[in-house]
Amino acid sequence: MLIPENSSIVHLIQLSVAPVFLIAGVAGLLNVFTGRMTRIIDKLEKIDTYISSKEKKDKEYKQDEKLIQRRKFLIMRMQNTNHAIFFGTATGLMIALLILSIFAGFLLSFNIDTFISLCFILAMFFLIISLILFLREIYFTTSFIKNKKENETSI
Repeated sequence: MLIPENSSIVHLIQLSVAPVFLIAGVAGLLNVFTGRMTRIIDKLEKIDTYISSKEKKDKEYKQDEKLIQRRKFLIMRMQNTNHAIFFGTATGLMIALLILSIFAGFLLSFNIDTFISLCFILAMFFLIISLILFLREIYFTTSFIKNKKENETSI
């Protein structure tokens, strides 16, 4: 068993402090992810409003190819960021289960070593996926800006 038999509740709380800090870090990441998601959604809504107003004014309005591509790109970014949020949230869930299992294992006197190990491994796996997706989002954004600047200078 992970926790010695003569442990007190104080020792359990000490064991759970590190995972609590990890949850706080994940919460910070989720805040960044949702902030980016909000900005992407705002941009999509702006494009949709623009298209809608053009279609109301002119029934034969055809969307500009650049506008269509920009909208597709924003949707791709939104889906990517949504996945990052999902895996970040799953990380927090695994850490919370880990903390819960530490206390439950002690109070109910059963071996929880394997479960704690699995929760921690899954939490780290989900965190890695979430961070990779975030790196991908940053790449998408910077590549768009780079391409935009190159297109402006070539005109």
